[in-house]
Amino acid sequence: MSAKRPELRLKASAPLFAALGDETRLRLVIFLSAAGPSSTATLTANVDVTRQAVAKHLRVMKEAGLVSSVYQGRDSVWQIESSQLEEAQQCIELLTLRWDAAIDRLRAMVEEG
Repeated sequence: MSAKRPELRLKASAPLFAALGDETRLRLVIFLSAAGPSSTATLTANVDVTRQAVAKHLRVMKEAGLVSSVYQGRDSVWQIESSQLEEAQQCIELLTLRWDAAIDRLRAMVEEG
C-alpha cells in the first residue's frame, strides 16, 4: 500500500473499480484469474458476448491497468495485472476498517444512550 493519503489512493483506484463494476468484465477477470493468460478467442468462447464486445471490455480493463496483453500470431494473449487486484483489495480493506470503526462508534453511542 502506498504512503499516499487514503483518499488519494481511493480516487486513483476509481477506474479500476469502474472496470470491475461490469458483469462481463468481472467474468473476464474471474476467467483469467483461474485459467491464466488467455487469447481473445479463448476469452470470447468463455463469455456470452461477441468478440468485438470482448475486445471493447479488454480495452477498458487495460486502460484501468487491470490487464495487459502481448501479441502471439494474429491474436492477443491477455493476463491479469495482479498488482491492480492487490490495490483493489487494499482499498476494500481500508473501507472495511472505516466501516467497522463507524459501527463501533454507533454501538458505543447506543449503549451509552
